Amino acid sequence: MNSRPATRRTVLAAAVATAAGVAAGQPASAAGLGAGSAGGGTRAGGGASHVSLHTWHRYRDWAEGKAEGVRAVNSGRPRIVFETPQGTTEYKDPHTDKTETWEYATWTSPLRKAGVAAGEIITSWNAHTPAGTWVRIELKCLYSDGTKSPWYTMGIWTAGDGEDVPRRTSVDDQSDDKSSVWTDTLAIDDLAGGLRVIAYQVRLTLYRALAGGAEPAVWRLSAMSSDVPDRFDVPASEPSLPRGVELEVPRYSQEIHKGQYPEYDGGGEAWCSPTSSQMIIEYWGRKPSAEDLEWVDPSYADPQVCHAARHAFDYQYEGCGNWPFNAAYAATYRDMEGVVTRLESLTDAERLVAAGIPLITSQSFIESELDGAGYGTAGHLMTVVGFTDDGDVIANDPASDDNDAVRRVYKRRQWENIWLRTKRKDADGKVKSGTGGVCYLYFPTDPTSAQRRVLRSVGIG
Repeated sequence: MNSRPATRRTVLAAAVATAAGVAAGQPASAAGLGAGSAGGGTRAGGGASHVSLHTWHRYRDWAEGKAEGVRAVNSGRPRIVFETPQGTTEYKDPHTDKTETWEYATWTSPLRKAGVAAGEIITSWNAHTPAGTWVRIELKCLYSDGTKSPWYTMGIWTAGDGEDVPRRTSVDDQSDDKSSVWTDTLAIDDLAGGLRVIAYQVRLTLYRALAGGAEPAVWRLSAMSSDVPDRFDVPASEPSLPRGVELEVPRYSQEIHKGQYPEYDGGGEAWCSPTSSQMIIEYWGRKPSAEDLEWVDPSYADPQVCHAARHAFDYQYEGCGNWPFNAAYAATYRDMEGVVTRLESLTDAERLVAAGIPLITSQSFIESELDGAGYGTAGHLMTVVGFTDDGDVIANDPASDDNDAVRRVYKRRQWENIWLRTKRKDADGKVKSGTGGVCYLYFPTDPTSAQRRVLRSVGIG
């Protein structure tokens, strides 16, 4: 049921636990930086916010950045597109040892105020990477002591998985002794010392085969900065109205894929993240084509789950649980968008579901903390598809024996605590981390007005 292999999840968990919510000193001035992003500062319902999400997705967003060889396009979905090579570069794929020369072009954001003095930043992106193309996403931080980080690689992404592109990958061993990148998350190493990220820049480098003429593009780029309070327990919430809402989300079990394609995260028993992603993708009426699925053994049920696992797989992390990679995979489908963020209350989730938007949540717990689950996990993804009349959570839990068993009802108080806390104790009583409300949100480019309003209320423009 782990969303990530235990060794890397454990390392990231330790960093998250250290970084979560320790009181910070007064940050350095951020005068002259860009305006704070949606969702930062104060919450819609009042009170301080611990999460700030900024997204570049409008034409004016792309126009404000520094374009070197890319052009901003205002037709259809506003995006940046590879136009003129700015040079060539060699890249040796660490997973194949194959070295190729690529043309490249770049887009760099202005320095952007973090919205909250942050202990963590997670980027996510939606990109079009036709054959022979790929994208590198980088992040550079301004610290509260006035110094800057190096450019960190937050992901090397391509929708492809063939001989014509490098392997999709995160990058290990990135640190400047102030912050480090743990697969998909930049975290301050020692928040007890008062250091925070107060501003950041994001850089996109688009690559294509020499003289290939392809046009990779990016239409959504997000950076979620957060400083969630350090806590074993979160305040209990009251159910909101309307109650008794359940969305008709397809139900897929990861467990029926045990032993299938072990080259992808050891097989289906570890595929909670792509299985959850596939449920939501199909809720919105999208699905791989028959041609897409030709590679899958025809004797396997639900071949689209195998497809999702393969195309979200991170070759460095050796797992399918890279959060931004799952969002980027979802956005490869027609007119779909995907964002990784944090929510600050179960009420936020209720409002999303009431508007017709299911969500994928990340949580960790021992068996006794979630009645009816029948297991414990250091990290697991599920989909939230509804709420009962009493406000309990209706979840499609992929860690179920078969598709019919996927629908579960979990107690509200237990659920919100295992999802929103930042610290917990394992079965041996050792202190571990929680994810602090991490979730994936997938939605179409043309949401209803009600859906658009609720997305804006959680910081997604």
